[in-house]
Amino acid sequence: MNKYLGILAVILASLLWGTTGTAATFAPALSPLFIGSFAMGIGGFLQCGLASVNIVHDRALLVMYRRFLIVGAFAVAIYPLAFYSSMRLSGVTIGTVVSIGSAPILSAIIEYLSRDFQLNKQWATGALLGIIGMVMLAFSDNASTTIQNTHVYFGILLGLVAGFTYALYSWSARQLMLKGINTKAAMGATFGCGGLLLIPVMLITGSAFLLHGLTLQLDFIWH
Repeated sequence: MNKYLGILAVILASLLWGTTGTAATFAPALSPLFIGSFAMGIGGFLQCGLASVNIVHDRALLVMYRRFLIVGAFAVAIYPLAFYSSMRLSGVTIGTVVSIGSAPILSAIIEYLSRDFQLNKQWATGALLGIIGMVMLAFSDNASTTIQNTHVYFGILLGLVAGFTYALYSWSARQLMLKGINTKAAMGATFGCGGLLLIPVMLITGSAFLLHGLTLQLDFIWH
């Protein structure tokens, strides 16, 4: 039963993650920086709150291994800004595929450099096929890439940044868990600290959100 629940959870997570870019397109007036900081910032605080008991219990270990927590927090803060900006510049399909598709490959590279992972032929073959697929999609000659090539290429670069930071905070959280820190405490503290770093971005870019909300209210009253 747990196996099937795990598979269902992965499918549901993929569905929710894969459609965030599509949902963001319904708010073109909002800055992708605000959408990213709001989504991950508020979500980070919620996850931190749900894990508050575990965080308090493991606070001594979190302080002791704070270097991993700091790395993870900065990665969490950078990830959504790059992810949503990538989709805004290169399109939802390309931005999502590059961000999600590059994350496992970059995760393996990070783990290899930290001597936590050994490369093998099967992994190399799968990674090569994934890279070929991402390149074919990202650089295909379609309307979106011919109209604004510079924006698309910059969006692809930001997608790689998103994939790298996703891999980085996943690695740092795993390092915390390997040090004996509870899973909920490791993830909750990482996302909570990352959400804290996103507050300034949310406040700076939130003026567009307030202006958009005020415009909708005025239109409603006028009509």
